[in-house]
Amino acid sequence: MSGDGARGYRHARLGDLDAIAVGGLTWHPVRRALGVSGFGVNAWSARSAGDEVIERHDETSTGAGGHEELYLVVSGSATFTLDGERLEAPAGTFVVVQPGVTREAVAAAPDTTVLVVGGRPGAALPVSPYEHYFAAQPAYEAGDFERAIEIASAGLADHPGHPMIHYQLACYQARLGRLDEARASLEIAFAGDERTRAWAAEDEDLAPLRENG
Repeated sequence: MSGDGARGYRHARLGDLDAIAVGGLTWHPVRRALGVSGFGVNAWSARSAGDEVIERHDETSTGAGGHEELYLVVSGSATFTLDGERLEAPAGTFVVVQPGVTREAVAAAPDTTVLVVGGRPGAALPVSPYEHYFAAQPAYEAGDFERAIEIASAGLADHPGHPMIHYQLACYQARLGRLDEARASLEIAFAGDERTRAWAAEDEDLAPLRENG
């Protein structure tokens, strides 16, 4: 492991982490090695096809955290069984599984590694503000500004005064000719992040506001 924890970062390669044999599985303690405290994260690996890579469990036993788990097949390929249903998961596949669902996986190719990120359902909420206006981008690019407003404004429930959400809403509102709403959104953006004033002076989305004073 490398990095400077005092400066807020650490990094490690999988091969630098311990490979701990536990009940026929190989566990790589990512969370412990890097000192992660916001969520659980570990890796499991199998050297040969057919080897177990994720043990059978449902996150309700006494040793489990009751976590919602996200599995990412980093290398190789895995075959998951989820409540009796098979799922082929080559490298690059994400699989999210809720507590109570029985899951297990075997390697379907040599040198298979699966990264597992877990946390209690709802514990990571609210999501970061940017997720809302990033999610609105496809609608914006398609010219569906009503839909963009619907998507981005959902973030106001958790971040009511967030300047970037309001700035993006102003852009969408201006494109629809809803100039009073756009001005109101911009005022909140200006109050929260002074940089938005300079952006608004040149942003083509906001040209209708400048043209109408």
